[in-house]
Amino acid sequence: MKRKIIPLLIASSAFIAGCDQLPNTNSASSEPVVNKADAVAVVNGHYIAKATLEKLEKEIAERSHGQVFPKEKLIEELIQRELLVQDAEQKHLENSPDILAQLDSAKKTLLTQADVQDFIKANPVTDAELKAEYDSKVAGENGIEFKARHILVKTEDEAKKIIAELDKGGDFAKLANKNSLDGKDSQNGGDLGWFSAGQMVAPFSEAVAKLEKSQYTKTPVKTQFGYHVILREDSRAQTPPPLEAVKEQLTPYLQRKKVQAFVENLRKQAKVEILVPLTDDLKPAAEPVAEKPVAEEVVVEEVKDKDGKVVAEQVVIKEEVIEDKAAEAKK
Repeated sequence: MKRKIIPLLIASSAFIAGCDQLPNTNSASSEPVVNKADAVAVVNGHYIAKATLEKLEKEIAERSHGQVFPKEKLIEELIQRELLVQDAEQKHLENSPDILAQLDSAKKTLLTQADVQDFIKANPVTDAELKAEYDSKVAGENGIEFKARHILVKTEDEAKKIIAELDKGGDFAKLANKNSLDGKDSQNGGDLGWFSAGQMVAPFSEAVAKLEKSQYTKTPVKTQFGYHVILREDSRAQTPPPLEAVKEQLTPYLQRKKVQAFVENLRKQAKVEILVPLTDDLKPAAEPVAEKPVAEEVVVEEVKDKDGKVVAEQVVIKEEVIEDKAAEAKK
């Protein structure tokens, strides 16, 4: 009867068993002492702590979305890890240059994470900061959503011809499917659905806001994507959710801003000298690519049931390249 070998389930915990055992008599390490009463197993005189098993159970539950593994299998996993650690130590693998480099890298990663967590703990997001962010990004919005269609073409002359056809009574949706750079793929009549002004590039949103219901633009609207003919179908007021309902979404967003400012301040205060060339002079210079600005946007989104009825509202923090965001919004 073959015995099933349990694979290492979590690579990041590979040495977890070795952290809570009796001191290694063959080394000068100062590992914390584990009493027998606090252990789940002993391997060649080294105790595996109950806390180690609990941590492994927690990590697996988080990574497997709540899936539970039998305790005996997890204990066997920790025993196998300990056996491998002991065997590696007998071979003095911990002194190999490759392992030392990996340990140093792992140490720096852990210290980086620890420093960020220490900063967050010492600089928590306050209620005042949450209120200010809510007022500016959620409650501060004008509360108006638009429903519109558009026809996107390459040239101004093309857009003017389409406007002339609309003036003669042409069907906007059919013209969009026939002519729009978007419509050729989607065949949805240029429908953009509901959106707030902030989700569109400025010239587009400004044009929509000026239109009356069922009115289309009489002159082409130019953006970086081409020329648009826009039909405003409807608009509605949007009531933002209360502050208490969006705190959980806003808190990590503000934490990221604080951490970024913290790191930027460290960079400004540090004396840094880059010792390698930033470009390879032996290769022809690549065509310069303009950096795409990244924007963080707080958006109130509706949650609908299968019948299209609004059942809830949620705040979503979007981090997007501005041009990509605009391109997605116009589709």
